[in-house]
Amino acid sequence: MREKWWIGKRPREGICSRPVLPAAAPPVPVPWLGLRSAQNVPKHERSMDGVTALIVPGIGNSGPRHWQTLWEQNHPHWHRVQQRDWDHPVLDEWLRGLDVAMAGWPQPPVLIAHSMGCLLVAHWARRASAAVGAALLVAPPDPQGPAFPSTARGFETVPSDRLPFPSLVVASSNDAFGSVDYAKQCAVDWGSAFVEAGAIGHINAESDLGAWPAGFVFLTQLLATS
Repeated sequence: MREKWWIGKRPREGICSRPVLPAAAPPVPVPWLGLRSAQNVPKHERSMDGVTALIVPGIGNSGPRHWQTLWEQNHPHWHRVQQRDWDHPVLDEWLRGLDVAMAGWPQPPVLIAHSMGCLLVAHWARRASAAVGAALLVAPPDPQGPAFPSTARGFETVPSDRLPFPSLVVASSNDAFGSVDYAKQCAVDWGSAFVEAGAIGHINAESDLGAWPAGFVFLTQLLATS
């Protein structure tokens, strides 16, 4: 299945935020800001030399088969946020962990977030002063959905503030943790580009994506347009 890029009209109201403002333009079914499909990007454009990145996992800390872990292994200069308890997320505690991880970077890092890590980034951006180069936000979960982890605390409300840095939301058409409409609304609220990457579950280790080359191209193209 080809990925679907989206821009423009807001999805239905009440999915990720409260009031929905009028859209500035009708929906246009073309790549946002010129982002291209993974098949059409030359290999030389996929290099991440000189890019600093911070991996922001969700609950469980993305195990050894997860694409976040594989990306980190392939880029030794990238780092991962550390949390005291990965299985029982508490928002305030996770925010402090992200604060610590964001300190002392020589240049604004790119945030590479998955699942609950996306919600963490959205909450953190409301109060943070540290500079961010861009953010890849993959498979944001819906706190009001039946699959949302009951062990999580403080994530019930999804921020609707526009992110102060370029970002891209990537969603799957069959993600049990959040619908495409929900992810689209998050993208609108956060001022993010959006791509539907196909029927690939929660875009995690269980999706059998390996190092998820298409996702790496999405990241490369986000940075090229930032």
